Parts: sequence; structure tokens; C-alpha cells
Amino acid sequence: MQATLARQAIGENAEERWVTGHLAGDPRAFSALVDRYQVRLLNFINRSLGDHARAEDLVQEVFIRVYRHLHRFDRTKKFSTWIYTIASNLTKNELRNRRRSPVVLFQTITRHWDEDHRAVEFEDRSQHPDSVYLKRHLREMVDRSVRLLPEHHRIVFVLREIEGKSYQEIAEIAGCSLGTVKSRLNRARSRFAEIVAPLLD
Repeated sequence: MQATLARQAIGENAEERWVTGHLAGDPRAFSALVDRYQVRLLNFINRSLGDHARAEDLVQEVFIRVYRHLHRFDRTKKFSTWIYTIASNLTKNELRNRRRSPVVLFQTITRHWDEDHRAVEFEDRSQHPDSVYLKRHLREMVDRSVRLLPEHHRIVFVLREIEGKSYQEIAEIAGCSLGTVKSRLNRARSRFAEIVAPLLD
């Protein structure tokens, strides 16, 4: 626990230096922020949307907004909370737009008809093939199950159970109270368990 807190403190100190560096005109500083958050945000958005290509687009939009508005960032707050809030808002907007557009929804579904032919992602080639397959299978099962959760439950579930955010951070990112976060999370956990249980038999 102490080691985890120490790593978090080191990470936050580094982010503070990068934010300061970027605002002072150091181009390497913003690249460091991108390197730190690109994969994390891609995983977060992709789990909410179930559309890897669109998630990549939205990650780019997140960094465009960060670049444009970093001078407005409240330095008394955590940078991670701010950037996840931007990502969460863009994701919510995308989901709302999809509900309004049957054409976009159809295009998203058909894009994944040949999903089995895509290359394996996040594969550790040093592991035994059975272990790699099992981890991939579990990841896909979790991702499919998460996408079946209602939108407002899905966001808090991913932030807590997959991204490891605190309740306070989730409340700030989702723009709701701690009580609402806990209520949504409890319902999301229950629904997730209901979805996953038959798949584990």
C-alpha cells in the first residue's frame, strides 16, 4: 500500500513538472503527458464505446483539448482527474450522438463483423500460449460485459474497477455526488455479476 502511494506521489510530481514545462514552452513536456496517458485513456474510452477506431479518435481529441486549455487547468487539482473528466465527457457525448444516429450505430456494428480476424492485442509472447489465450478470452469477456451496462453505470464501473480511481476522483470526473457514485457502482457491480455468471459456467 505504501509503495503504491509512493509511486502515485512520484507520478503526480512528474506531471506537475510536465505541466509547468509545457506552459513554459518545453515541447518535450507535453509529449511526456501524452506518453503517460495515451494507452490508459484509449482503454478507458474503448471499454465504454466498444469501438477501438473511434476511441483512438477521441483520445486525440482529448489531447487537443488539453493542449489548448492547459493554461486554464487548476493547479490545486489532480491532473489525472482533469484529463479523465475531459475523456469522460467526450465519451458521454459520443454515446448520446450514437443513440440519435441509427446510421452510426449500424456502421459501428458492421465494422466488428470480422473482428475475429484482427490481430491479438496486448499479447505477451513470453507466456505459454494457453495462458495468453485465457487472458485474452477473459479480457474480451469483461469488455463485452461492461458494454452491456447502462451508460451512467458503465462509466463509474470502468473508472473504479478497471482504472482504479478513488470514489472522490470518480465523483469529480462524472460530475456527481459520492453517494451517487457508490449507488451507481453497487448497481453496476450487481448487473456485471449477473451478466458474467452464465459465461463462467
